[in-house]
Amino acid sequence: MTRYILRRILQGIPLIFLISLVLYVMMQNMGDPLATMGGRSVTRKEDRERLSRQLGLDQPVIVQYVYWLVGNDWQKVDLNGDGIPDGYGIRKGVLRGDFGNSLVARQPAMDVIMDRLPNTLLLMLTSEVIVIFGALLLGVYSALRQYSFLDNLVTTFSFIGYSMPIFFLALTAMYLFAVNFKRWGLPYLPTVGMYDPQIGNTPGQVLLHMILPVMTIAVNSFSGYSRYIRSTMLEALSQDYIRTARAKGLPKREIVFIHALKNASLPIVTIVGLDLPFLLGGALVTERIFAWPGMGRLFIDHISRGDTPVVMGIMMIIAVSVVVFQILTDIVYAWLDPRIRYE
Repeated sequence: MTRYILRRILQGIPLIFLISLVLYVMMQNMGDPLATMGGRSVTRKEDRERLSRQLGLDQPVIVQYVYWLVGNDWQKVDLNGDGIPDGYGIRKGVLRGDFGNSLVARQPAMDVIMDRLPNTLLLMLTSEVIVIFGALLLGVYSALRQYSFLDNLVTTFSFIGYSMPIFFLALTAMYLFAVNFKRWGLPYLPTVGMYDPQIGNTPGQVLLHMILPVMTIAVNSFSGYSRYIRSTMLEALSQDYIRTARAKGLPKREIVFIHALKNASLPIVTIVGLDLPFLLGGALVTERIFAWPGMGRLFIDHISRGDTPVVMGIMMIIAVSVVVFQILTDIVYAWLDPRIRYE
């Protein structure tokens, strides 16, 4: 197993470099970061030339990528031309953990990202836990009670929930639980932000503001998860080893949760292993609609302004997480199924 993990890590290193090169080239062709540096006023031609030279944007893309990767010795950029550095410049390079300074926030890109990452993890991990445990319970029950009234009911609502766009679910939830509940004189839910500024950032406020975005994410993901778990459980329950276990007189609970669910969970582990890395990227649409200060909203705000350090930092975190979680998924495979051996 140790040799297998080391081999996977060595295979992942060139893959990450290739991904970083493709992403960097795409970012350099998506917008003009110099256009946003003047604030509301148009950046003057002489300022553009000076900034382009000092930031290295006048170099070929491959040269810029190498500087981004290994660092450079550029001096800090004087945005206003007053002789005072504005904090854009010197970098150690991504290989030493320095993604550079944000062209928008004028702070280290990793500081900007880490300021939002806890908010995203709070929202996304809560949603994922609810989805996994809820889908497991309903999926297993639907498989055991195939074609029952509850199974048909869950199937109907699952297809409805899965077919609805997430922005429609978010706006519908806001209209029902915020607008209409307030109109009807019922306790209504907040729709924007993490807390009420008049009350402060308290745990109660954060939990209250999480309800609608978590519900929106969970409904959309829950539908697909529950159907997938149901189908894998039905397949596992029809196998010969389950019939053998029943013939031996093993308790039903042991047959379902130890023999059937353990083998049926292998495909589910694959889906969860693919989903978890992207939790770090946040929920782009949901965070935008509910004004949740997370990674998704940060990504949209900064990619529209060509902020390469922040956007590349977010995407590289996700890329590395995909490689790491795929290795962890393989390890969980071997734990769930002793027949799987990595040599």
